[in-house]
Amino acid sequence: MLCCAAVGAALTACSAAAQPLAGTTLAATMTSPVDIRLDWTGTDPAAAGRIVEFATAPDGPWTTLQFMPVRQDTFTHPDLMPQTSFYYRLRPYYGPASSAVSVTVPGGSAGNDTKDWPSPATLPGGPAATHSVRSGSASGAPSDLKAKVLQSNGILLTWTDNASDEEGYLLEDKPAGATDYKVVAVVDKDINSFGLITLPDEDTASYRVRAFYYGPSSNVVARKTGGE
Repeated sequence: MLCCAAVGAALTACSAAAQPLAGTTLAATMTSPVDIRLDWTGTDPAAAGRIVEFATAPDGPWTTLQFMPVRQDTFTHPDLMPQTSFYYRLRPYYGPASSAVSVTVPGGSAGNDTKDWPSPATLPGGPAATHSVRSGSASGAPSDLKAKVLQSNGILLTWTDNASDEEGYLLEDKPAGATDYKVVAVVDKDINSFGLITLPDEDTASYRVRAFYYGPSSNVVARKTGGE
């Protein structure tokens, strides 16, 4: 489940450095009166992934539906409110990731665990110099990623913030047996300590942190649902 930690859904940074190598063309199709399928074409090898966003007004506010790998080219938004206009767009995201760490938690019920849970925080003692994540260099990637088991289904991730111009951080995990990393939390810029509740299939998983920024939006498409 994606956790959005104090990050607005309508972040809108569009830098020239983020211009995709090939434009993305988005299309929307009604597959039922209350289901909309999105399909798109276009590639961007420099992107770490894409997000799909929706709104119920042409100018937003925009809400993130999913973080997706670059190779994904379709998404279905099901069971929508009848007689409502829905607007959609895609945005790529970029930025370097840390090295990964592997963690195993005991699993099971958290009923007897401590009730004190750490809030996202900026730890003191950062690096003497920081680096742009928009230059294509890995020097702005998070470093010294550490994971501490806090309870039967929770861990504390800490890292060194080496970035000067990130929009935030993405926490990504790859459970044992999975093929790819997926985004599990979105964290504000300058944060370098975050507590994460793990899911049952994440008792053993690999974690990494990405300093990221968004690229420019695709075209916006709209459909109005039917139904009663």
